[in-house]
Amino acid sequence: MFQFIIRRILQTVPVLFGVTILVFFMMHLIPGDPAQVIAGEAANEEQVEQMRERLGLNDPLYVQYGTYLMNALQGDLGDSIRSGREVTAEVSSRFLVTFELAFYSTLLSIFIGLIAGIISAVRQYTFSDVGIMIVALFGLSMPNFWLGLMLMQYFSLNLGWLPVSGWGTPDRIILPVIALGTAGAAIIARMTRSSMLEVINQDYIRTARAKGVKEKYVIYKHALKNAMIPVVTVIGLEFGTLLGGAVLTETVFSINGLGRYIVESIGARDFPVVQGSVLVISLVFVIVNLLVDISYRFLNKRIDLN
Repeated sequence: MFQFIIRRILQTVPVLFGVTILVFFMMHLIPGDPAQVIAGEAANEEQVEQMRERLGLNDPLYVQYGTYLMNALQGDLGDSIRSGREVTAEVSSRFLVTFELAFYSTLLSIFIGLIAGIISAVRQYTFSDVGIMIVALFGLSMPNFWLGLMLMQYFSLNLGWLPVSGWGTPDRIILPVIALGTAGAAIIARMTRSSMLEVINQDYIRTARAKGVKEKYVIYKHALKNAMIPVVTVIGLEFGTLLGGAVLTETVFSINGLGRYIVESIGARDFPVVQGSVLVISLVFVIVNLLVDISYRFLNKRIDLN
């Protein structure tokens, strides 16, 4: 196990290195001059040139990348071009909000998706199975921003039960989490159903039933545990997707999260913020995938991670 973890950590180094290269050079392909943005539209050419020199934008790209990479290895992601604050401080405050949003949404997806998937598999081809899969299809098809607007219209404006926007208190968390977690719940439900149906038809399940083992033990102790491996994989990928793709939900509910901050920074040509934010999200995504791989060993002792 220890060797596997060390090997996977070492494998993340080239991945993160590739992420820094890709994001750095893609940002420089975006039209617009950050020096002009900071100096203002009324600035003359000399003022813009001075700003470019101060920001180091006159250096060759490989020099700029080398400087960025060396600073990043020391934990320094640079300063925001817009605010002048350290990117580490800016990203940390926003990342915590996005992480909470993605985490709660994933928990909701797991809770709804597992229950729906198990019921659908156990009652295959019944009204419950068909109904759950139809609902899952709708949940998968609905854009989260549209669902968020509908939730706001009904629960906030019509009924007045919940706040329209914001984050931090329990009543403000409910609607964004539902809007963001619905699609994930649909994906997990479909995967759970498919995996459970494959396991239920195995010989050892039929043997357990033939021995008179209670059905709930057959389903939850024998079948579900062995069916969870592909489901756990989907859960890990879903959490990473929510972490990096929560921008629409954050925008609809006016949440000051990292996704919304990245989009604003791209518009302002704030290179350090975008690069630092994507690097942090990539690092967390890699860690989540590592935890998913380790969980395989606990779900199935026959899997050798070494």
